[in-house]
Amino acid sequence: MESAEDNSEEGIGPGVESFSIDSDKEVVEKESSGFFRPAVKTIQRIALYETKSRFYVVGSNNTQSSFRVLKIDRLDPKNLNISDDKTLYNNREIRDLLTMIDVGNRSKIGQKIGSGLTRTVSAFGIAGFVRFLEGYYIVLITKRRKVGVIGQHTIYKIEDTSMLYIPHDTIKEQHSDEQRYLKMFQAIDLSSNFYFSYSYDLTHTLQHNLANPNFLNKSCGEKIPLGDIAGLGSSQFSYISQFQSKFVWNEYLMQGMDCIDPEWILPIVHGFVDQSNVSIYGKPIYVTLIARRSKKYAGTRFLKRGANNSGDVANEVETEQIACDASIGSDRVGHYTSFVHMRGSVPAHWAQDISKIQPKPPIFIETQDPYAEVAGKHFNQLLGRYGSPVVVINLVKKRERRKHESLLSEEFLTHINYLNQFLPAQHRIQYCHFDMARCNKKTDANVMGRLGDIAYRAVKKVGIFHNRATSYLQQSRGGRQDRELLDSWRDRVGRDAGNIMKQTGIIRTNCVDCLDRTNTAQFSVGLCALGFQLHALGVLEVPRLETDTDCVRMLEEMYEDHGDTLALQYGGSALIHRIKTYRKQSPWTSKGNDIMQTMRRYYSNTLSDAEKQNTMNIFLGVFLPSPSQAPIWERDYNSDYYLHHPVGRYSPSLSQWWDNDLMPHLPLPKELADKSCTQLVSLQSSREALDDYYRPFELTELQNLFAFSEINHSVRDFMPNFTTDFSPFSARVRLGKKREEMSSSKTNLATKNPSVAGNSTSSTTSTEEDSDESNENNSEDEDDGVTSMTEESVNTVQSGPTGMVSFESLFPITSMAKVSPPSSSDMQLYRSMSSLSKLSGPPMVAKRVSSTALPHPLARNIDRSATCPIPVHDYSKQLLRPVSEETRRVIENHVRVGREGANTVSEDSLEIYRKFVSMAGIVA
Repeated sequence: MESAEDNSEEGIGPGVESFSIDSDKEVVEKESSGFFRPAVKTIQRIALYETKSRFYVVGSNNTQSSFRVLKIDRLDPKNLNISDDKTLYNNREIRDLLTMIDVGNRSKIGQKIGSGLTRTVSAFGIAGFVRFLEGYYIVLITKRRKVGVIGQHTIYKIEDTSMLYIPHDTIKEQHSDEQRYLKMFQAIDLSSNFYFSYSYDLTHTLQHNLANPNFLNKSCGEKIPLGDIAGLGSSQFSYISQFQSKFVWNEYLMQGMDCIDPEWILPIVHGFVDQSNVSIYGKPIYVTLIARRSKKYAGTRFLKRGANNSGDVANEVETEQIACDASIGSDRVGHYTSFVHMRGSVPAHWAQDISKIQPKPPIFIETQDPYAEVAGKHFNQLLGRYGSPVVVINLVKKRERRKHESLLSEEFLTHINYLNQFLPAQHRIQYCHFDMARCNKKTDANVMGRLGDIAYRAVKKVGIFHNRATSYLQQSRGGRQDRELLDSWRDRVGRDAGNIMKQTGIIRTNCVDCLDRTNTAQFSVGLCALGFQLHALGVLEVPRLETDTDCVRMLEEMYEDHGDTLALQYGGSALIHRIKTYRKQSPWTSKGNDIMQTMRRYYSNTLSDAEKQNTMNIFLGVFLPSPSQAPIWERDYNSDYYLHHPVGRYSPSLSQWWDNDLMPHLPLPKELADKSCTQLVSLQSSREALDDYYRPFELTELQNLFAFSEINHSVRDFMPNFTTDFSPFSARVRLGKKREEMSSSKTNLATKNPSVAGNSTSSTTSTEEDSDESNENNSEDEDDGVTSMTEESVNTVQSGPTGMVSFESLFPITSMAKVSPPSSSDMQLYRSMSSLSKLSGPPMVAKRVSSTALPHPLARNIDRSATCPIPVHDYSKQLLRPVSEETRRVIENHVRVGREGANTVSEDSLEIYRKFVSMAGIVA
């Protein structure tokens, strides 16, 4: 974690000049390539200075070679007045400016006693400005932590924030409800799963970010094609991307920042980020999960169901899975693959009756939608953002004796059938239904195998993104599995589509809550996609992954953390039914944790969801406090309904439910062709990105580097100790010592704080996910409710054995080799090294080092006052042995060859070579 207290000793690289249509500035640096680089925000350190009349926000880069200044007026009690002179200052100029402000604001009496300029707080960025009933507050990011890297781009997690009241105390207006609104706003803990980056656009996918922008958005809202701007040609420029509003959670807080330089704008996303290193014989492959939660129709579990009138669904989360070769950090020559899928509630007007306290509130359809207008708006958004086809995996129950979940399945299928009749056949919505709860109750259930079949067919339909052309070896190898994804890509786009694959379409997974069952299904989809990604990177011979491997265990842990985090955000508790539940591997000790999680979720949904919903409405600007209206805590639930369901304009056509300009772009995403930037700047030096990634201005211990201490590692954290097979793709019979120690430590952690525990759960625990279980006959020999996409079935790898194998069964005593005891000299050497380890002092403690990855004994602080237990050679008494003449001639010849090159081959050497050729039967 980085603290903001020492920001004065840190900085970044040189600033950039703005490039716009109306500007006559010329770009100095030009290259022949047409690749546009995203600009790195040069304001990464902030110091806030205070006077009686103004706040001065001084922003600098990492190396403190470039500075910008914002001036905020403190004499207006209600309005926000920000001025940006858009001037770049160097170190001397900013020091002179602050000195001048300090001197000018000192009082006439006692100038030497007090200062007129006071440094208030140091920060890493501005989250935004907010106002309730009095004046404005400024929200600053005061602590951050690195959680991931994509190429040379760094992703940070917010660890702490600070709010400062802008108006001076002498003009402050008092209101009785101000403090309560302030406490509600601060209840949104920005240190819990909020992320940002100075150079990478977290609001868009990797496929979108690696594409060149096609339009420039002017401040008036006009979009101008970049090809129409004179002077661009084929030169390189840096650009500031137009972020996607749907995933920017501080957009309401940034409304007062329109008039300032985009360098100050820092979009913040809410969701989940995790990264792991799959080490393949030393070759690092980084697997990254990025989950983006939509701010549209955001809320808590029972208060936000279905969709609003604009087609935004509840609990909508876009999950991106990136696999890249971490040994190459450049955007242009790096090797990247990505896969995107999402979850979201059933797009219809439905809800659950929470007026009565009961564990399973009944589901009912609020408003009938015979023409599927809400679902049409939702799928229109998906087609424009991701392309076609949209593959729907519906996990809601289909057959129940007393209808509960099945109401949603019937409504959803009816809407999809209505919408599909107007779409062209190649772009229709693909629907697949699988009743996971029913299938899991059978004694011979193979839920993961069925999900693997569905995932394989779905991933083939949408494909993955690969920034390089498919290798010639994979194209010409002849095997069907090597070319199936490339052939699918050419079938969707055309035979002349080329060898660089892009993802077209999206896999949309849902159940009732989009929590437990959805997360397990998304793991199966991600596992299938990871096989294709690693195959595209060239580290897998075939695009398949065995189940019980280090790589798959790592991915399973990432998806469980992913599911826990999203469940806490929406449902108030961690996952209940986990991946191990459906693999029939959940231990009996997890039942207690299941009960605790069920009680926690029930308590949160019943007693605290209303307050959390009000807090979220204030943070996102859905509800705007006003002295002329009742406060939000005195309003009933109906007011919240109208806040999230604005009366919109319905489509005049009941058949064409998509945008007019959508079809020409399909199956590719329309959003990719309309990629826009807000500003073009002169080409930045590569030093900007390198300074942020390598941080040469900081003295960092190797043990504290992100790649060593923060990121999960397949060898250190997942590979068992007893193995001699170091491949992360080899199936393991048992977990191994390191993994067992990590599991036991997590079990202890779960006992202390069950809300963030990662324990697996029992399949017999009753929750909202399993309704009407007592009314169903589990022994019926009938279909599990699978309605799959029309395609041939494939064989997938089944789950491995769940029983433990004893050491004696693998290695009988009769076949074990006898080991002789060590010699006395070996024992003496061992005792010497052991004594040195004990005298070396306490172990170093890294930031986040696994409990099984202790530092090497020699990497400890040496106690120089103690005598060394190992005898040291005394060079003053006895010199080293002299170098022999033969050794000297070898060294001199080696140096001479390096300077002058090799000598002419002698006749003796040629004769030896001819003899060798004749012995091999080769005719010279």
